[in-house]
Formats: sequence, structure tokens, C-alpha cells
Amino acid sequence: MRILVDTVKVVEVGARDGLQNEKVTIPTETKVEFITALADAGLRVIEAGAFVSPKWVPQMADTAEVFANIPKDPGVDYPVLVPNMKGLERAIEAGVKSISIFTAASDTFNRRNINMSIDESFQNYAPVAARARSEGLRIRGYVSTALGCPYEGDVPAERVLEVAARLLDLGCYEVSVGDTIGVGTPMQAQGVIGVLLQVIPPSKLAMHFHDTRGTALANTLAALEMGISTFDASAGGLGGCPYAPGASGNLATEDLIYMLDRMGIDTGVNLDRLVAASSIIAPYLDHPLPGRYLQACTRGGKSVAPSSAALQ
Repeated sequence: MRILVDTVKVVEVGARDGLQNEKVTIPTETKVEFITALADAGLRVIEAGAFVSPKWVPQMADTAEVFANIPKDPGVDYPVLVPNMKGLERAIEAGVKSISIFTAASDTFNRRNINMSIDESFQNYAPVAARARSEGLRIRGYVSTALGCPYEGDVPAERVLEVAARLLDLGCYEVSVGDTIGVGTPMQAQGVIGVLLQVIPPSKLAMHFHDTRGTALANTLAALEMGISTFDASAGGLGGCPYAPGASGNLATEDLIYMLDRMGIDTGVNLDRLVAASSIIAPYLDHPLPGRYLQACTRGGKSVAPSSAALQ
């Protein structure tokens, strides 16, 4: 095994991608406490919410209030997701400095998810990105279904590259490439990344693996071998996969940090504090958090996390 990176940036998506897929609605003050604790744990990029329709995503209805009450750490980026110009205007009004936009590598998934084809989504985002750039906002892009689609099956790597390149052309500083339904395997992940790297430098790519079938960490390792150094993860494994009922979805941030720590790869994240952050949100959910490290550290409801020193 040859790892090409010695530091990794972790993008924490639990407070947005995680919570919006949970059935319960978390109190605003708890979200603020949660995001604050994530920053205290050392995470430098933390999704704070989404300016989407409260009719379709009620869990994100309080994003403006959440963002207003986060004690902003000057060293932390707090992006929010925006689906259209209305969402961008709400983000600008809230004082947001960083946004995310999203599309998919599968037309069928995109139509089911946002009622647009891939081309239509880019027509929608072109003026959004132009306005965001004029306001000095940073823009991050997401590509869903990069390793498989629940409707179309396998997705050609060349299509993933085309969509990622178009997002960069809109002005995205980075594109997060997502295994939305958690079907990817290490060799498949390396195949897609290899095609992307023919055109896009690794510094502009992030990987967003789901753990639905237990391959997220293996895929992360495969991506590290390709020189990828940015990964999305969700505290405690918050969020699920709507196409695999009962299965876990997002890669748990604790699992990722534990692995990277033990490999000697620096993330700047304190694992004990991260466990404490996840423990803030856990009591409000209707199920246990699926993250394996978190479960190992909270057996019987009592924290048994080893100290950071014990892990050296």
C-alpha cells in the first residue's frame, strides 16, 4: 500500500446531509450546540444547513436561525446548500460566505431528486453561480450517483467526469464525488478517480462515500492511494440511504478519523471531542447512531472512549 497524502481535510456534513435524511426534526438550539461542538473538535468545514423548501425538507426549515446563532469560528467554513436563486438570495440575506450546489451523474436520479435533467440543472445553476461569484461567495459542487444509480445501475466514469468538469466551469472550487447509495467498491472507486484525474487535479476533488454496504472506509483507502485528500463524512454516521431502508448511509466521521489517526495521517480533529459532539445529537434521534467507533465508545450508554494519548 502506498499512500500519497499525509494530511486530510474532512468536510463534516452531518448537520445538513445527515439531519435532512433523518425522520425527526432536531431543535434549533441543539443544532447550534452540535455545530459549535464540531468546530471545537477541530473540523474546519462544517455544513450548516440548506436553504431549500421547508415543504420538501422540513428538517432544514430553520437554517437561517441556525446560521445566525452559530458562534462563527474565523478558521471554520460553514457552507449551506442552495438549490436555486431563491435559496441563494436567502443565503446572502443570512450572511453566508460559502454555498454548495448539487446535481447527479444519472439523469433518472436527477429527475427523481430535483425534477430536472442534468442539463436542466446546469441551466438552473448558471445564474446562481454567477450571482454567488459576484457576491464573493465560495461555491462547492456535488455529483451524486457517481458509482451507481438506483434506477440506471452502473454510471460511466466519463459521465462523472463531464458533470464534475461542468461544475468546475461554473466556478466551483471543489467537487465532491458521491457514492450516493453506497454500492461502490475500491477498484471501482479507483477506476472513476483515475478517469477524473486525467483532467481534474486531486486538489479540486473530494470523495463522498456512503457505508450502506460496509465499503466506505475501504473506498476511502483506495482514494487515498490515488492522492485524494478531501473526504466528506457525517458525525456518528447521521443520515441514511433512502433507497436502502434500514441500512446505514453516510460514512461516520469518527470511523474515518480513527482510521486516519492510526495511519499517521493528520486531520486536525480531536476524536474524543468529536464523540462528545455526536453525543449531543444522539438523544434526539429515533434510532441509535450507526457509527462503529461511536458505538464502541458508548456501550451501555456510558462513554468508554480511549483518550487521545492512549491512541498514540
